This record gives sequence, structure tokens and C-alpha cells, in this order.
Amino acid sequence: MGVPSGHKLHEQDRCDDAAATAFGRERMREAFQQMSKIRRFEERAAREYASGHISGFCHLYIGQEAVAVGALAATKAGDHVITAYRDHGHALIRGCTPRNTMAELMGKVTGNARGRGGSMHMFAAEQGFHGGHGIVGAHIPLATGMGFASKYQGKDDVTLCFFGEGALNQGAFYESLNLASLWKLPVIYVVENNNYAMGTALERASAVTDLYKKAEGFAMEGVLLDGMDVAKTWQVVDQAVARARTESRPTFIEARCYRFRGHSMSDPAKYRTNQEVEAFKQVDPIALCRQSLITAGWATEDELERWDEEASEAATDASTFARESPAPRLEDVGLYVYKDPMGWTPDEATFPHRRD
Repeated sequence: MGVPSGHKLHEQDRCDDAAATAFGRERMREAFQQMSKIRRFEERAAREYASGHISGFCHLYIGQEAVAVGALAATKAGDHVITAYRDHGHALIRGCTPRNTMAELMGKVTGNARGRGGSMHMFAAEQGFHGGHGIVGAHIPLATGMGFASKYQGKDDVTLCFFGEGALNQGAFYESLNLASLWKLPVIYVVENNNYAMGTALERASAVTDLYKKAEGFAMEGVLLDGMDVAKTWQVVDQAVARARTESRPTFIEARCYRFRGHSMSDPAKYRTNQEVEAFKQVDPIALCRQSLITAGWATEDELERWDEEASEAATDASTFARESPAPRLEDVGLYVYKDPMGWTPDEATFPHRRD
């Protein structure tokens, strides 16, 4: 079995040369470090899940790092970011630390959502990261509302909304794009098309597999990009951000990428072959970035190895911190849920369903 329909493999061993040149030395170096940080963190999370320290759902971002890193490199501090439940990578780039992200995965009170959210609900609202969201596609209207608020308040903020291709075939997506185009809202919608909505291949679920063309139905700019190329991702999203910021025009971007692991930690991924996965590992986004840095003379092998080792050390430190952190107390069950804490505790008003 070859490459999935519509997913053309990257044609060289490095990022697009013109895009890399425009991205520049310092941003390319930082991108490598950020992608390494995500990769090593996710690998550590997989180990912790297998050892029983992480429970529930756990969706890893391994293989898709270039989408979040490249796209967020095009934003500024005041912009807004919101995504679906494969959110660890976005969180680590946009305000969450390895420590409080791992602690959230383990449900600890030191987590960025105080242990209330877990893997699918990372948050750093103060840094403009408005979370991962577990209900498929439910956050797309929220992003549209953020764009409306920015325009209504006369701000030049831009909102980036990430989601998987499995979120497209429902009304919330179409309603959101229609309103964003009609009202000219500064929102960039990025579908991270890894070709599989859980275990269902795109061509089995969508009559249109060139997803970016769906933007035509809303008189909106639709753009296709190679989501394995961090420099190209930045270049395309940077243009969309400029369009949103200066003209208040939305954009729909299809970032074609690939996840190297299953949909979640409980997914054996038997719906695809090992040959297919190995083919995509030949265009690993971190390897492409690494080769661009070497080719351009922007980094040495020693620097690259050191950055990767630092990423591994940060992941190990995060794991130790999370395991040693306390779990939330039962008496604090009403905290961090609503803006104003709930005015009772289990000691004051026992669970209603247990009353006589």
C-alpha cells in the first residue's frame, strides 16, 4: 500500500528552500527546538501512559509538530489560539510549560487546568491559548466568536483555529465559515488533515478530498500547504494572518500532515500498513528542519544534538514533577470549575442522590 490518496510525499530531504530562506536562521533554529520539545514530551507521555501514570484519553501529536510550530510562529502575543483534543503540541508552544502540561495529563493540581481537564483540555488563557476541546468541531464556532469580538472591539487580534478533517462534515463547520466570510472576521481555520478521522480514511468519509476547495463555497481564500514542512507552514499562515489583521478577511487552510502513532494511545492503528507509516517517516518534519539547518549552515550537528538532549531532559523533569505533584482534594471539587467557586463542599451538602 502506498501513500494515502491526496497525500503527496515531500519531494526533498529538507524544507522548501525559498520558504526556509524567508523564515530565516533564528526562527528555523527555534522551530527545531520547539518541535523537538514536543516530540520528546509526547514520547515521554506515551511511556507514562503505558506505565499507568496517565489515565483516560491521550492523543499524541507525534508527526504533526510542524503544523503547530510553523503556524504559531506567524502570530503575535495578543492573538488567540484554540484547538481540538490533540492539543499538547499547541499548548507547549503557546503558554503551557512541560511541567504543568504533564501534570495535567496525570490529573494533578499543578496542571494547567488544575487537574480538571486532562489530555484534551489544556489551557493558558492568559497567553491567548483558549484550550483543547474534546467535542469534535464544537470549538470552531467559539473561534468564530473570538474573531467577531476582536472586530467588534476594534482590535487587530487574529484567531487561529485548529481541527482535524473529521470535524468538517457537520453543520458547525459550515455555519462558522459562512458567518466568518459574511461578516469578514479575522479568523484563520486550519484543518490538520492527517488523512484519518480516528480509523476512517478521508476518501471513505468525504466526497471532496481536496478540503481547501470547500472555501470556495463561502467566497473565502482556500489554501493547501505541506504540513510536514515547518517553513512552508509558517509562510502560508503568515500570509493568512496578514490578510486577517489588515483586511479582516478569514482564510481556510488545509495542512496535509500525518500522525505516526494511532488516533489515541488505545488505538492499534490496524487500518493502515506499516509500509505507509514508514513512507511518511521518511519525511519526518523534524528531520526536514534539521537538514535545512545543516544545508544552510545555520546549525551544527553538535547544536542539534544538544537541543534534542535538552528536550529529553525537559520531558524527564516534567514527568518527575508531575508524578510527585499532589492530586486535587475532594473538598476542592467545586474550585476552578466556574468563575465564582461553587459555594458548597461535600462536607456541607452531601451528594444529593444519596439523600433519603
